[in-house]
Amino acid sequence: MISFLLCLALLILGYVFYGKVVANTFGPDDRETPAVKINDGVDYVVLPQWKLFMIQLLNIAGLGPIFGALSGALWGPIVFLWITFGTIFAGGVHDYFSGMLSERNEGVSISEISGIYLGGTMKNVMRVFSVVLLVMVGTVFAVGPAGLLQLLCSKSGAAGLLSSKMFWLILILIYYFIATFLSIDKLIGKIYPVFGICLIVMAVGVGLGIFTKGYEIPEIWSHFYNMHPQGTPIWSFMFITVACGAISGFHATQSPLMARCLKSEKQGHFVFYGAMVTEGIIALIWAAAGCALYTGEELLALGGGGSTAVYDVCSKTMGGIGIALAMLGVIACPITSGDTAFRSARLVLADWFHLDQKNWKNRLMLCIPVLGVGAFLGIGNALGKIDYTIIWRYFSWTNQTLAMIVLWAASMYLFYEKKNYWITAVPATFMSAVSITYFMLGNECLGQFLNHKTADGAVVYNTAVAYPVGIIAAALFLGIFLYSIKKRDVKPQYETLGK
Repeated sequence: MISFLLCLALLILGYVFYGKVVANTFGPDDRETPAVKINDGVDYVVLPQWKLFMIQLLNIAGLGPIFGALSGALWGPIVFLWITFGTIFAGGVHDYFSGMLSERNEGVSISEISGIYLGGTMKNVMRVFSVVLLVMVGTVFAVGPAGLLQLLCSKSGAAGLLSSKMFWLILILIYYFIATFLSIDKLIGKIYPVFGICLIVMAVGVGLGIFTKGYEIPEIWSHFYNMHPQGTPIWSFMFITVACGAISGFHATQSPLMARCLKSEKQGHFVFYGAMVTEGIIALIWAAAGCALYTGEELLALGGGGSTAVYDVCSKTMGGIGIALAMLGVIACPITSGDTAFRSARLVLADWFHLDQKNWKNRLMLCIPVLGVGAFLGIGNALGKIDYTIIWRYFSWTNQTLAMIVLWAASMYLFYEKKNYWITAVPATFMSAVSITYFMLGNECLGQFLNHKTADGAVVYNTAVAYPVGIIAAALFLGIFLYSIKKRDVKPQYETLGK
């Protein structure tokens, strides 16, 4: 329990002190923000700081710090270290710079930011990558809640439309269309703060329940080893699994939404870095719950960090009210991640094709195909015609790869501004090693060729090859960056908006 409290204290201190270092390195000033300068009443809208924070938290969090952290608990309390230090030195830095670089460049999407600082080729790669990723996220976060709503209604004795997955899926997709089309302050700005508060209350309730119910959180120093029941390596599986609870590339697709709503650049520390630290605290609590309430075998039997485990944790720590919050969490949280995923996809396309989104016809022109593809995939899945679970398994790797790219882009920005680029280059190098190592070991990636199975079906991971390759690749990326900055002495030209 002491190690849990120490990590909690470090996260808070990290926000206060290191978060301020990050913000001061960037150097926010009193310049006119895009929300004030452009203010189109749709995507560029000045919002109060507390709303900015709550919307950003729910945009980046959803079920990420719950499912990922619970799954991370399979490795034991050592996961506390990654959540804590990953949040402070990687995730918070990533989220701050993805938001503030967007704000400095008229609120453009992360694909455009990558192009500005890493070149045109990377811009086009990121455009395609971002749209595909966001549509997939949105679709999965429509199908999942629809299935849960169908299950709940069926168990409660409901019949007809209420027991139909297709009915709930179409209803969710209709909501997604409305949320994607309307001004951000009309729907998202009103309901997100409420759900954000619920997410925080659920985490606080679980944390208090652990203490009041007498559960014991194991200490890091007495469990400083791999506790995964299947022997899955800590490096780099744990770093990929936790994702949103420490660092997540998906956040970079969401931060520009709030970058378009800042009244002042000085709000960035609280909105972007602060939301990530809050997510880290939520993840730490849920990881502690996983370690305190279950053995690794028990947690694995519950499906790792899935909805069944969430339901069970809330039931054990909070009783009846916990069950209600659990249901709200596993249904509402993914929906609130799905709608902003589609909204972000619309904005990526708008930046790509230079379409003014103040014009409702332009918004409609993008909303229809984006939601159309999502509906096609979702309905196809509901009918049993489309299985995209294999594609989704790549999300964990691509998510952290996206984070890596964003950190390298931020490093290049800091170089151009003659500022300390090591605060982004170090986590970029680290995440490069994480991403490449997982690509070598993951069974959905090259691991299917490099790993082998024992007679009883256990996977033996080829770490002897993967670990050196990951380290060498990360060192190579850092070397390329250092070589590149020696060849460049001119600031990048921002061409996306025809300047």
